[in-house]
Amino acid sequence: MISIQCESASVEDCVNTIVIKSKEILSSAPGFIYSSKISLSFGAFMNLNVTILLDTTVTMAKGVLVEHATGRNRGDAVSKALELLNAKLPEEAKVVDFEVGTYTTPVTRRTYGVAVAIYNISPEHRALPNLTIKERRALLANVLRIFNYNPRVLNISELARTFGVSRDSIYYDIEQILKENGLSR
Repeated sequence: MISIQCESASVEDCVNTIVIKSKEILSSAPGFIYSSKISLSFGAFMNLNVTILLDTTVTMAKGVLVEHATGRNRGDAVSKALELLNAKLPEEAKVVDFEVGTYTTPVTRRTYGVAVAIYNISPEHRALPNLTIKERRALLANVLRIFNYNPRVLNISELARTFGVSRDSIYYDIEQILKENGLSR
């Protein structure tokens, strides 16, 4: 379970903090998001808490997007925030959870709309050359496992072309996978 939280008098600071923290935490976390809860509240401070449950059996790209906008009224502010969020949401993303909230400041009567989305992108929906090293190795490890960790069944040149990396990178990936499984050759 991962919790990312921010409380700030500034909507912009709170949004930026959550985005930065979520990128730092989720980029190195294995697995995919299978459940989440978003708590968004306003008052003297904006409080945003994102709690995420990860399943580590399959690694996917994942993320938390948060956008804010001001508007003439609540509907306008929400529409603008959702427009910003939708523009940044990857096309192949599967949204796990989302939340939308508004806040009107008492003195200036400025209305803020905040939109939050939590998502996964399964590896089969991403171009293979765009996978991270961890994702590429996870795919190679699954193939090697199926073939009883016998690297001779692999066409190294074809794998290098498919993943958009050098043959040396594939050899190194295989070496690391075999080491991790206690099968160094």
